[in-house]
Amino acid sequence: MIGAIAGDIIGSVYEWRNIKTKEFPLFSPKCRFTDDTVLTIALADSILNQVPYSNKLKEYFSRYPRAGYGGRFHQWASSLQSRPYNSWGNGSAMRVSPVGFAYQDLETVLAKAKESAAVTHNHPEGIKGAQATATAIFLARTGHTKIALQEYLENQFHYDLQTSLEEIRPTYQFDVSCQGSVPQAIRAFLESDSFEDALRNAISLGGDSDTIACITGGIAQAFYGGVPQFIQEKVFEILDKPLGEITLRFLEQYKVI
Repeated sequence: MIGAIAGDIIGSVYEWRNIKTKEFPLFSPKCRFTDDTVLTIALADSILNQVPYSNKLKEYFSRYPRAGYGGRFHQWASSLQSRPYNSWGNGSAMRVSPVGFAYQDLETVLAKAKESAAVTHNHPEGIKGAQATATAIFLARTGHTKIALQEYLENQFHYDLQTSLEEIRPTYQFDVSCQGSVPQAIRAFLESDSFEDALRNAISLGGDSDTIACITGGIAQAFYGGVPQFIQEKVFEILDKPLGEITLRFLEQYKVI
């Protein structure tokens, strides 16, 4: 989960100023947490306290109303009703990492990922993006190789994970759909050799940089067995106290390294 938060914070600088290189300062004075972090922690809080996902998503929106939410989520979260709005956007995937870490069997991970997505993103692609991301995290943290992980995701979710970053990068543009960002985020992990390298891969694609790095970061944390200490320390410097406290509680409760 903290890997996803790190990806969001590091990528926040490049969301509207895309770069196509892996050579950039990992943290800059302008790094901040965005809606990706806020809603990831909202789901973690929901899991910790067994509160419905929709309740916590709305609560955190009200506490952090200027974090950078999409227009339809903003409308949903600020309204009195809680009906989903059939979104296929990547918001379902960027917030789902706590699900991949919290549960101990794949069947439950898939069910909870679907549930967490469907409160807003009940379009099949929105649910698929959340399930694929949570599945990748679960497989990564339970000892599967990259080859096994890739084959499983390709067979179950029918994503193209064969196209290399070198092929994707030159023409890749801003895409907020699950189908146009989750496969690319997974590929950024598959081509990495460390947690940091995974985030650099993700951000170097351009596009929705913070969200792609958020998705990649959760998977990379699970596979590489944690997040480097200097990155964790910087993340907790940037998070405010309430967000940091929930993050720590989740890491301790579910023994996430």
